[in-house]
Amino acid sequence: MTVYPRRIMGVETEFGLTAIRDGKAVLGPEEIARYLFKPVVAQYKSTNIFTDNAARLYLDVGAHPEYATAECDSLTQLLNHDKAGEVLFNDLAAQTEKTLAAEGIGGDVYLFKNNVDSAGNSYGTHENYLISRELSLKNFGKRLLPFLITRQLLCGAGMIKNGRFVISQRADQVWEGVSSATTRTRPIINTRDEPHGDSSRFRRMHLIVGDSNMAEPSFALKIGSTQLVIEMLEADWDIPTFDVVEPIKHIKQIALDPTGQTELALKDDTTVTALEVQQAVLEAAKGWLAQRQDEGTPNAELEKVVELWGRTLTAIGTQNFEPVSGEIDWVIKRNLLERYRDRLGGDWNDPKLAQIDLAYHDINPRRGLFYHLQNKGLVQRWTTDEAIAHAATTAPETTRATLRAQFLDTARELGAHYTVDWVHMKVDRPEPQTVDVQDPFATEDVGVDKLVAYMHDNREVLGNAQGGIRG
Repeated sequence: MTVYPRRIMGVETEFGLTAIRDGKAVLGPEEIARYLFKPVVAQYKSTNIFTDNAARLYLDVGAHPEYATAECDSLTQLLNHDKAGEVLFNDLAAQTEKTLAAEGIGGDVYLFKNNVDSAGNSYGTHENYLISRELSLKNFGKRLLPFLITRQLLCGAGMIKNGRFVISQRADQVWEGVSSATTRTRPIINTRDEPHGDSSRFRRMHLIVGDSNMAEPSFALKIGSTQLVIEMLEADWDIPTFDVVEPIKHIKQIALDPTGQTELALKDDTTVTALEVQQAVLEAAKGWLAQRQDEGTPNAELEKVVELWGRTLTAIGTQNFEPVSGEIDWVIKRNLLERYRDRLGGDWNDPKLAQIDLAYHDINPRRGLFYHLQNKGLVQRWTTDEAIAHAATTAPETTRATLRAQFLDTARELGAHYTVDWVHMKVDRPEPQTVDVQDPFATEDVGVDKLVAYMHDNREVLGNAQGGIRG
């Protein structure tokens, strides 16, 4: 079985969007989305583009702005590029506020990196992991499910729902374990076969169960722990098997229980708690990491993941959350909300608490409550502002993304009419020229070099029309 320690990964994030003036929405969702994407349309004639850092930025169904990172091959690289999406959309929000003011509409533009709006509508953050084509994704997914339904204990974003605090925003929004559906029944693992690469070698495992994370250590724990579990399953490592009878029932129950003591019924008529599942998987991960090939995400970084994983499970088991109070999103948020609840003297149904809950996810670094906590040193960092800023303008240099960025830079500089997607790069004039890069690990490609040279050789006849995206 092929194991990919150096693994291509990516994250797609949908954002909540609104514009507020004097406490009220000034425009409907579709209208404010149109204003947000006005600069994008003006430059690229589309609301669906690849950015200079080789990520995809677009307007998704339901007027949700969405950002899909470029292909990354290590944990902190992916974190930097995920956070870069906040930077790019925050810049667009600032431009939108200026436009609204100039047109006499006014209002502050808010982008929220969360998963449920005030009306209860859900939008997602999706994780993508390259896996071997040799695997049966359906069987692989079933083995992964016990880890995924309990993973919210590590990296849920938390929220107030029906008068109580719950660990996860997405847990109540999934209805199947493994299927090809996306929105109709919304599974934990989506099996639609879109490898975005050589289909004889690769599959793309698409997870749509996770919460959007604000805290960098939570994001690192979410991605790093999942990466380790995938590697163990690929290598047929000795990882405990928990054949859960009703995973969808249990994922919703776990979200209500911050003690981790939710009992999961197994098909052999025994039970195991959510916390015990995570503890068993963690022990297996420690053994795997001790002999893991040091490639892709460095072992030293995954050791930090495992250490935080252990501290988090200990905190849940003892119910002493102080050791992780600045690292785990749902713990950070619950502490914040409890302080305000005590100050207000009310209960979880207080509308002011709902506002604070939402404000935690405001991506504006000068206004959002999460960033207020981070700037005061109450939330720990995993990366740096400088690394995030670099990722907002520069593609990952260790994956196929660097070739896409090279192509885009040349095409835009020369005014070429082009189309591009995750695999294909095409110039339409003077004669159509297309290159397919099927290997997501590729950082050099003769075909891309020739395509770039073709554009330079024909710079005087390329035309001035900008291109966009295909697929």
